Amino acid sequence: MNLHQFRFVQEAVRRNLNLTETARSLHTSQPGVSKAIIELEEELGVEIFARHGKRLKRVTEPGEHVIKSIEVILREVGNLRRIGEQFSAQDNGTLSIATTHTQARYVLPVPVAKLREAFPKVNVSLHQGSPDQVARMLIDEVAEVGIATESLAQYQELVTLPCYEWQHMLVMPLDHPLARQEHITLEDLAEQPLITYHPSFTGRTKVDQAFAAKRLQPRIALEAIDSDVIKTYVRLGLGIGIVAEMALKDDGTNSDLLARPAGALFGVNVARVAFKRSAYLRNFVYKFVELLSDKLDRTEITRAMSRRHNDIDP
Repeated sequence: MNLHQFRFVQEAVRRNLNLTETARSLHTSQPGVSKAIIELEEELGVEIFARHGKRLKRVTEPGEHVIKSIEVILREVGNLRRIGEQFSAQDNGTLSIATTHTQARYVLPVPVAKLREAFPKVNVSLHQGSPDQVARMLIDEVAEVGIATESLAQYQELVTLPCYEWQHMLVMPLDHPLARQEHITLEDLAEQPLITYHPSFTGRTKVDQAFAAKRLQPRIALEAIDSDVIKTYVRLGLGIGIVAEMALKDDGTNSDLLARPAGALFGVNVARVAFKRSAYLRNFVYKFVELLSDKLDRTEITRAMSRRHNDIDP
């Protein structure tokens, strides 16, 4: 048995048992993939996949155990590679970060810039997606570090740590009728067209839960994944925006909008940083997380990575 066979089996599972897609993703031929899997099954003496003709239909019961072992083996192979990279080149390499647009646009620029100052030979690769996509990129080892507010803590394959707290803000034109109102309630907002995030992004769950708890039906006029898009449509008068406080930096670009804290209405959100469980983290990964949050250091990260289950609540 060999690593190529293990990778073919793992990729076949990731590609929903489609050997054509498996071969394409691994830049090889479909017959080659099929042959390698069959040879591994013959060597092990068990069928990893049940078949209908030449097509893979499902993973067998012994196949489930084989796949779990393959995942451990390939994860440790990846760790060996990272160990080699770190000790052969202590201060260079690539840090791959998976995150949402809001984090990439408003939170990461400063810590990334400081990391480059500390490790000028380290390249940074940013991968943007939904929180679930961020989790999947970590599990598939496309990225080493993931940052998002939703979803990450739901994956047993990941170790997650609270990074920082933030609240939503209401934004509206300076001449909006509610701009003169000292206290804005959920009932007030329910009567207005609202512009906010797509349901899977940037704390939208907390917004929906707050309205539902009051049995209110908000009028969502527009949904977006980009805070700048939300603010653009607020400026056009389409409604009141609900955005993350990170998106309202005091740099003069938002002087035409009135911003009101909405933590009392929607609660506090927790952004989390995540790693694949049992992954080997290089020195500059620890440094980046320390730059990202003053609540985290190498000792805390190492302690969390050594736990069997993620028991840190948001």
